[in-house]
Order: sequence, then structure tokens, then C-alpha cells
Amino acid sequence: MTTRNFDLVLYGATGFVGRRAAAYLARRRMRRKLRWAIAGRDAGKLAALHEELATDAESKALPEIVVAECRDVAAVEAMAASTRVLITTAGPFALYGDAIVDACVHQRAHYADITGETAWARRVIDRHHARAAREGTRIVPFCGFDSVPSDLGTLLLVRHIEASFGVPCVEVKAYFRMMGGFNGGTLATNALRFETGEVQAGSNPFLLNPPGGKHSAAELLANQDPRSARYDAAVDTWVAPFVMGSINTRVVRRSAALNAAYRTPYGPHFRYQEYTKFGPPLAAAKAMALTVAMRGVEHAMELGSARALLGKVLPKPGEGPSEATMASGWFKTDLVGRTADGRTARARIEYGGDPGNRATLRILCEAGLALAFDGPKLPGAPKRGGVLTPATALGEALVPRLHAAGFEISVSHQGLAARVPGSINLSVLSRSR
Repeated sequence: MTTRNFDLVLYGATGFVGRRAAAYLARRRMRRKLRWAIAGRDAGKLAALHEELATDAESKALPEIVVAECRDVAAVEAMAASTRVLITTAGPFALYGDAIVDACVHQRAHYADITGETAWARRVIDRHHARAAREGTRIVPFCGFDSVPSDLGTLLLVRHIEASFGVPCVEVKAYFRMMGGFNGGTLATNALRFETGEVQAGSNPFLLNPPGGKHSAAELLANQDPRSARYDAAVDTWVAPFVMGSINTRVVRRSAALNAAYRTPYGPHFRYQEYTKFGPPLAAAKAMALTVAMRGVEHAMELGSARALLGKVLPKPGEGPSEATMASGWFKTDLVGRTADGRTARARIEYGGDPGNRATLRILCEAGLALAFDGPKLPGAPKRGGVLTPATALGEALVPRLHAAGFEISVSHQGLAARVPGSINLSVLSRSR
């Protein structure tokens, strides 16, 4: 792979998130020269984007251009063969992702995307996990706001508990607070998920787990998606279901199952769940209102007429929130881990910027750069491959990259807290406490 033309190719570079990802990579100061390309189906739009990057005073490394329509198998295969890593923002992935992933597996190019489509990811696992695992190719969906804060945060918290308490973690709960806007691509993906029945297909809480696992009735019940608002003593306030919980939880459970197969398990009968957290005033009313609103939107999206109406008034693919809206966005993910004897520890991942339109592109780009340049630091290196999760493919190697990109990551227990520095291995940091 070292003889390939590019270290990294960004596919879908002319979309709303893709354009901003391209600008981020062009401005990214790196210790080594990045050989990279912007790619997509429209040569004219790619040329216009390249011109924008060339005239940007902050650009440090300009890309080349690769034209490849996702249904042109030969062009997509050639693109994958030209690079060590391919990252893509081109969704809905159920429509546009198959040929890209197929080519990366065939050409043994590592891959990352920002999908939240769990049913599509299940099909990718079934088609490609065995071969990618044999050949050491890392295929890594969910490298955006869904689901890196959940997946990486859980990994860091579980390992911190092991190192600090000397016992396994049996449960993690994540609590989200956030503000941001929607882009047309995300909305189109969600509409397609309802239209094709993928939302129903994704209702299995262990959808992404390796085949053959057996779960008791109690485990199935404990891992069902929350459907109501309630007071949660762990955070001393009211919580409601999290809008992306049915995505993130499946990813974290796959990480737990894969780590068990790698003989680095999280904990016996490990449980994971997600919520939206509300503070005063009127925390209970807010949690109940969100629960009702989510159910209303869900029922509306099940109706073709409602989806068509929403499609007329909401942003179209390629459109998204204003720069001011994205600049004022933010998220905080608080995770609480518990041992079997009741001891707890906490982790937080936060970012000051729109979750879906600023945090996501930074996570994706840093995941791609980690796959390209951090090989010996990646979990299971050098041989691990398969359709993996951010935690099992990138793990703690992603922490310093996210820290440099503006994310704050911290862990704590028994009143002791510290930021997780990008240059310190978390397990060493935990033992030092």
C-alpha cells in the first residue's frame, strides 16, 4: 500500500459536509506531507472546489482530483486502488455506499464513513467482514457524531475502570446535551430509512453483533431502547430517549462483542444505554415534551405524504445550516460506568461546534488520518481487519487527534478528574491516579 498514489481520498467532497471536510484537510498542519485527493461524480464541481481551496489563504496542502461515479464500477475500483485510505461523506449510504465499500475491500484500502444507517451496516458486515478480517483491511462505518463520542467514550471509561478499580465494568450509560442544525443529506438519509423499512430492521438492540451470540430475555429487555422520560438518579435529573440512541447503542454493543472475541472484554453481560439529559428549570417537562415530539416525528415519517411534505420545507441535499448556526452549536456527552459492586466512574467528550456539521467532519478526517499514519498505534495492529467500529479499529489512537482538533476528553472517579491528554496513554494515566 505504500506505493499507492494517495494516502487518503475524500469521496463526496462537493456535498455540504464534504466541502467542509476538504477545507479542513487543506488547512490541516501536518508533520508529513499528505498526498490526498478530492473525489466525486461531478468534474465541474470538483474543479470549482479545488479552485476554492487554492485561493484559501489558510490552505497548506492542495489535493488532486479523482472523478468516479459510484455506479461506475471500474472508476470506483481504480479510485480505491489508488489510495491507502478512502473516507466518504456521500450518503444515503444504502443508495451510494455499496460500490465504494466493495472496491475498498477488493483493493485492500482502509475505509471510513459517517453513516448512521445500521441496517445497511449489517449488510456490509455480512458481505465483507470475513474477507476484510483475513486480509487486514479496516472498514470503519459510524466515524462521525454518530457514533464516535458514544463508542470511544465507552472504551475509555471501561479501560479506566479496569485500571483504576481492578474489576470489569458491567454497565455504561451515556447522557447527551447538544445544539446544532440539520443538513439536507442527513434528512434525506433518515427519510430513506423510514421509506425502505430500515428503521424497523434496526430495532434489534444487538443488530450489529457478530452472528451466533445468544442473549437471554433479561439481556434483551435491559438493552431495549428507552421509550419514555424518567428521573435518573445517576445524574440527578430527568432524562428522555436520545434521538440517535438506536444507532449508537448498536455500535457500542458491537464493540463490546468484538472486544470479547479479541479477549479484551468489557465486562460480563455488559449493558449500554443512551439518553438526552435536561437540567433545571422544568427538567421533567422538557424530558416529557421531547419524548412526545420524538414519537410524533416517528409516526409522521412513517407516512409517505408526511415525508413528501417535509421534503419540500426542509433543507435539500447539499444544503445545511448557516456558518453562524454551526459556530454556535455544541455537544457534551457524559458517560457513567458502573462495576458489579456499585463503584462508578465518569467520562466526558465535548466539542464547541455543530455536532453534525462541524464535529462530524473533524472526526471523519482524523479517523482517516489515523488509518493512514497511525498503523502501529491502532488496536490489534498490524493484522486486525474486518467491518469494525471506531473503538475496535481506531481506539485510543484517536484521542490525541481529536484533542488536537478541539475536542475535550476527560475521565474521573471518586471526585478525581483530569483531562485525557493527547500524548498520554489512558491506561497509564488511570494507573497513575
